[in-house]
Amino acid sequence: MTDSIEQKKQALLDEIDKLREEYQVEMPKRIAEARSMGDLSENAEYDAARERQAFLKARIAQLTHLVSQYNDVSSFHTDEKSVGFGSVVVVLELNSNTRSEYTIVHPIEVDPSEGKISLASPVGRALQNRTVGEEVVVTVPAGEKRFFIEKITSLHGSVFTA
Repeated sequence: MTDSIEQKKQALLDEIDKLREEYQVEMPKRIAEARSMGDLSENAEYDAARERQAFLKARIAQLTHLVSQYNDVSSFHTDEKSVGFGSVVVVLELNSNTRSEYTIVHPIEVDPSEGKISLASPVGRALQNRTVGEEVVVTVPAGEKRFFIEKITSLHGSVFTA
């Protein structure tokens, strides 16, 4: 796997550790404190602590699932020459003659302003499994865009150019 995937996994594992610490150590103390204040039916601190506990549990599960998906990437064989998860793709938009760079990421990491798209997006779906030199037509809400794939950098760091 590439360093960036390993770095992402490590960042997720660090966040999971931090959240587990809060979930297992701090939250029981906050809940016990709130319980000691009396009537639980009208205890806003107790309700807030329980809501935070539920959020932490859900977030830990979400991040753990994401780490397992990153682990699966290493055992999943992809054609390095084609666009797939982890690829960085440079395209020339033929309609406007502008270049764009897209990184194919997990849906939870999507940030179009940084060029991070998922395979579930219209552009991601159109680019998936395509290779350098291919022309791709993408239907977006604003109409059709035509892209020419100029360069692909695979998940493993191999670079392919037109």
